[in-house]
This record gives sequence, C-alpha cells and structure tokens, in this order.
Amino acid sequence: MQKGAAYNLNKLVNQINGQWSSYEIEKVGIGAPGPLDLKVGKLLNPVNLKGWENFNIKEYLSEKLGLPVQVNNDANVAGLAESLVGSAKECESVFYITVSTGVGGALIIDKKIINGAHSQTAEIYNMIINEDKYSHAGTNKGGLEGQCSGVNIARIASEAYGKTLSTKEVFDLYKSNDEKAVQVIEKWIKNISIGIANVIAVVDPETVVIGGAVLIYNTYLLPKIIECTKTKVSDPSIVDIRIAQIGDNAGLIGAAML
Repeated sequence: MQKGAAYNLNKLVNQINGQWSSYEIEKVGIGAPGPLDLKVGKLLNPVNLKGWENFNIKEYLSEKLGLPVQVNNDANVAGLAESLVGSAKECESVFYITVSTGVGGALIIDKKIINGAHSQTAEIYNMIINEDKYSHAGTNKGGLEGQCSGVNIARIASEAYGKTLSTKEVFDLYKSNDEKAVQVIEKWIKNISIGIANVIAVVDPETVVIGGAVLIYNTYLLPKIIECTKTKVSDPSIVDIRIAQIGDNAGLIGAAML
C-alpha cells in the first residue's frame, strides 16, 4: 500500500477492463475505509492506508472506467448488506460494528445508510472508552480502535507476554484458559461493551450487529459481550446484539447495493 492509491487501484481497473469486459456493467460501488468526504467521494486520512490521504477515489475510478461510481464507507456498505439481506433484515434501525484489522461502524435506518452532515456518522473507531495512553496511528488515546481492533488485541497481548503474538494465537491461548490471555480478552470484552453501550445510549437502535473477523471467528464470546453491555445501559432489556450473517462478503454485497 505504500506506493499509493493510484498504483494499487490500477490492478482493479485492469481486472474490470480485462476479465470483466464481457459483462454489461451499469455502475461500480465502492466500500472504502473512512473517514471520507462522501459528497465528492474522497478518502480523507484513512488510519490503515498510508499514502491514500485526500484521494478522490470516485473521480479516479469513474474516469478510468467510464462508469458511474458510488462510494461509501466500508463499514457502511457491510452494515447495509446486513440490514437488507443479513441478520437484521427485519429491523428498521440497525447499528453495525465491524471488529477486524480496525474498528468501524454504520447506522442504517429504514434500510438507508445515515451518513451525517460531514460523512462522520458511526465513525466509532475514535470513540474514547478508557484512559489508556496508547494512541493508534494518531487516533485518540484510549480510543475504541486502539483498544479493541484485532491488531491491537495482538499488541496488548504481546506486551503482556513479552513476545510477539498474533490475534489468533491470543484467542487460542484464551480458549486454553491461559491466565494472561484470559485477562487480555476479558478486558477486551469490557472495552467493546463500553463502546456498544455508548452507541445504545446515543442512537437507541433496534439491534446492534457485530461483524468482522474478530467476532465472526469467535462467536462464543457474544453472550459475554451481551451480559457485559447490559450492565452499562439504563435498561438492559433493550440490548439486542447479533453476529453478522453474511461474513466476509458483506462489503461486496453492500457496495453493489449502493
């Protein structure tokens, strides 16, 4: 990714113009990492994509492909898919949270993405949830992404063990009841639950859907997250948290629905 947006996107352009040239393509939907300026289709300063700052992905792809291009946040399009055809298809208001390499969110009301006045609705990655001094890639100290993303689960555990561990290794140790791993994951459950409780307090969605690799591959943690979240809201009976159904293709499906 260090060679920049245009270099990397040209691979996608070549595939569409080459392998997909026999298809009648009406438009292109893009799910891109935030924060974004959705009015013009521009990436602003994505935390995990260095060199993509202030890149107008909509303009670039539209020019290269000669097609209409719709752009939205990658979490937004995944949330849209879960709202339309996934685990929340019967719900009017949905807050989607993805916990993977990073942490993202989406607010879907009446089957439509709510972007906000400045394209910042549901950008929960920077939400402050504790007083930890760590700042992930310039985000707030104690921010949700720095405390709860898959990358940072591995970081926190590696610091505790004094050696480098992957996120998968941390969860494997947790499942074997290793004391340090249990402490790391129990703290993670508390932190993600604080984030969810904050969302419920502000948005009051019918349901919260959690996607992303961290939860999709560790669904057994959901009951603990639900119980912890219930201790942090004014009315525990309104807590409805579900695992995403669509999986890794949620972003693809949602982008196609833009």
